[in-house]
Amino acid sequence: MAKLYFYYSSMNAGKSATLLQSDFNYRERGMDTMLWTAALDDRYGGGRIVSRIGLEARAHLFDGDTDMLAAVAAQHDATPLSCVLVDEAQFLSEAQVWQLGDVADRIGVPVLCYGIRTDFQGQLFSGSAALLALADVLSEIKTVCDCGRKATMNLRVDGQGRAIRQGDQTEIGGNDRYVALCRRHFVAQMRG
Repeated sequence: MAKLYFYYSSMNAGKSATLLQSDFNYRERGMDTMLWTAALDDRYGGGRIVSRIGLEARAHLFDGDTDMLAAVAAQHDATPLSCVLVDEAQFLSEAQVWQLGDVADRIGVPVLCYGIRTDFQGQLFSGSAALLALADVLSEIKTVCDCGRKATMNLRVDGQGRAIRQGDQTEIGGNDRYVALCRRHFVAQMRG
């Protein structure tokens, strides 16, 4: 029975690398997959999933208007899929998470979603909230704070490494814009 999975973490835990490794494992066994990533994340050019360790693959782009169920169903009709993998899943809408649940339930294709749980202010992203509520399997990918504790928070920083406390929920960036911290050090930075 196919399931909807949500693999979540703070920044820099290796989510994209893990997704690409899963994709490789399916393809190595002759199985077809469908990869997705958020259209608004254009750090590496559109339609590419790239890990910090240099792995990469082409991917379909989703935005708020993408009907995930229809797109996957059309691909599955053309070439039967063994798995759907979604990077940057925090940017999915709630409706798209329901659609991906339908991919697992109605089409019978497992869906593996990878994303961060919370934004730079400790608030859930809409896609992450829906996945935490609806996914059949939740799995945390762990990384560490500078102190050695588990990092669960994403601190947005300016060019000098100072905490940014206000702004839009979404600002695309990597190590230049975000630092993964444990809750204690995140709170200390946010309080200044």
